[in-house]
Amino acid sequence: MLAGTRFVFTGALESMPRSEAERRVKTLGASVAPSVSGKTTHVVCGANPGSKAERAAELGIPLLDEEAFLALLGSHD
Repeated sequence: MLAGTRFVFTGALESMPRSEAERRVKTLGASVAPSVSGKTTHVVCGANPGSKAERAAELGIPLLDEEAFLALLGSHD
């Protein structure tokens, strides 16, 4: 489960719409935020991620590419 984690999504995911990705992490107990903060635990980066990825890197927050994100979901199925 992902209880206690907070995800931020940035960029376009190829495998699913962002709304589906958000729904899937929420069903595993995570929360989703619109912007990166000190409470963010994971940032999922799709194509053209933009400033959210830069902010996460500045804060030392793990960046997950789409492949790593799908692997994380798969490990919780």
